[in-house]
Amino acid sequence: MRLDHQKEAMICDHCHNIEFPAPDRDGIRVFKNSVPERCPICAVPLLTAAAGGQPAFSCPRCRGLLVESERFLVLITELRAQRETPPEEPRRAEPRDLDRRIRCPRCHEFMDTHPYGGPGNIVIDNCPACELNWLDHGELRRIVAAP
Repeated sequence: MRLDHQKEAMICDHCHNIEFPAPDRDGIRVFKNSVPERCPICAVPLLTAAAGGQPAFSCPRCRGLLVESERFLVLITELRAQRETPPEEPRRAEPRDLDRRIRCPRCHEFMDTHPYGGPGNIVIDNCPACELNWLDHGELRRIVAAP
């Protein structure tokens, strides 16, 4: 089966079966197939996922999310456009999160850890070389829900 991220579904080209997993609270649909990249927190294989018409990778254990940098802003914009609730007051970022050092799931070098420049008051991890962003569980929701 292949992922059609725009439809947020897995489609079988042979039998034309379509799988639409239900989105979680953050609007992420997680599929059953794993990829070679491993979670930088749990070290388990990541699963393919889709949200806001964009492909992503999700950890089945900690529910973190790996998103290509070029798709990150499109993902946030789309999920904010679909938001049906009023904006939430952002909570303060945890300063200790800046001390964390995790490795990129693709190149295994240390990711940059810094405050996210957009809404939501989160600390984001990204790999400039691989152009990947790592979001801990709940951080995408905080960005999307922020004013």
